[in-house]
Amino acid sequence: MIFKRVGDGRPYPEHNTGLRAWSELPPRQIRLTELVTTKRTLNLETLLSEDSTFYGDLFAHVVEWRGELYLEDGLHRALRAALQQRPVIHARVLLIRDTPPGPPPGPPADTKEHPVPGAEPDTEA
Repeated sequence: MIFKRVGDGRPYPEHNTGLRAWSELPPRQIRLTELVTTKRTLNLETLLSEDSTFYGDLFAHVVEWRGELYLEDGLHRALRAALQQRPVIHARVLLIRDTPPGPPPGPPADTKEHPVPGAEPDTEA
């Protein structure tokens, strides 16, 4: 087994993290067997190309969400590492915390309704 699981898509919330913000995260070693992929397929030509990692970040991008490590960018690097018998890759890890649900829609419970000036008071009861 190379990865913990092969996923298809990003189950975590959109984080809108740009390359500059990613570059500020320090790289750390991650075991391949701890990673869940976010892509089910890859381009073999890219995998075998010697300069496929020349452009962009030198490190893979991993999103940690709900206790799982999702390989967002760097699948080709990770597979190259596996083919070279290396059990770890260096990756930048972005932690996404779940945000608690917001307040229910509508006015807060302790807010009183303000009458409309000139309107008849509601006498139905």
